[in-house]
Amino acid sequence: MRTPVGRLLAIAALVGGGALLTGSSTMNPYYDPARPHHRPDGFQNVDPAARVPRSFAEFLRWQRERASLEIPPPKMDLSALVPDLGFIRGRTNHFSVTWIGHATALVQIGHVNVLTDPHFSERASPVQWAGPRRWQPPAVRLAELPRIDVVLISHNHYDHLDEDSVLALNGQDGGPPLFVVPLGVEKWLEGVGINNARALDWWDSLQVKDVTVHLTPVQHWSRRTLADANTTLWGGFVVEGTSRGKARRVFFSGDTGYSREHFTEIGRRFDGFDLALLPIGAYEPRWFMSTQHVNPEEAVRIHRDIGARLSVGIHWGTFQLTDEPLDQAATDLVAAREKLGVGSREFVTLRHGQTLRLDPFDKP
Repeated sequence: MRTPVGRLLAIAALVGGGALLTGSSTMNPYYDPARPHHRPDGFQNVDPAARVPRSFAEFLRWQRERASLEIPPPKMDLSALVPDLGFIRGRTNHFSVTWIGHATALVQIGHVNVLTDPHFSERASPVQWAGPRRWQPPAVRLAELPRIDVVLISHNHYDHLDEDSVLALNGQDGGPPLFVVPLGVEKWLEGVGINNARALDWWDSLQVKDVTVHLTPVQHWSRRTLADANTTLWGGFVVEGTSRGKARRVFFSGDTGYSREHFTEIGRRFDGFDLALLPIGAYEPRWFMSTQHVNPEEAVRIHRDIGARLSVGIHWGTFQLTDEPLDQAATDLVAAREKLGVGSREFVTLRHGQTLRLDPFDKP
């Protein structure tokens, strides 16, 4: 089976394959030699064993091996639920999360609407004629969203930063949201006409309306074009706010490989979380994916490392990015919980479009 060039490049931009696709000579305007994740021409993971993206030779090996695979279709029903638009658009004082698909979730804390890694397009790709296509439409359409106050973008890969989606959000009724991004991503946003962005380095914080947003380390990488690997930063987010008079704390990891050093430090600094949004999909084959994408067992370890009260598995069931079936992550999560002694109500998956109302906590 031959992989069309357009599809191959689209997949490379999403999940790695770098030696021939990297080599930026751009100077890092944020460079601070005292920070180990900074380098003169960009950024890096602090673990020397987690230098990504992978080489282009490794990427081609994966694609050759993948060409002979027959990835079975999902066995479980992955169709979206009818979203509770009356609730999520009600602007009432509550704490909830609605999974829209992939890494896109609507988190509502008090009267603040936070949207993570918005992706509403048909394909996760540099182009809309090639690359991974959605298994089903977004469970909540852009026009159905409440007014978004804050958009969190964890990094610049095409399945997490979609140009049409951010432009639509920037033009929403009532004025644009604030885009909170890792260092360098604000420059890309400026290039497409979005000027309402704030860039953070790891451990930086800012106040937005009634919430505080912090950028945390995670183990991943960045690339938007064929020559800009790791010239912009990546990260996870902590959002702290209040609903119904109670303090709420949420962690959104974006994409990440497993780094116990990062996650135990996040747990120590913030003393646990009411809600964590953690990736559980896009993890096979492990020889290629392990430094950049956790598998379900590692996601459960993150849940424990950060001290989450409740975790929701995201980044699965929407795009066929890697070699496991679309629903395999949900099955493997059950086994991982049992192996690590985490209760079934502590780490859950949602249907696309499902809302968990967390005032008081729903029983998933």
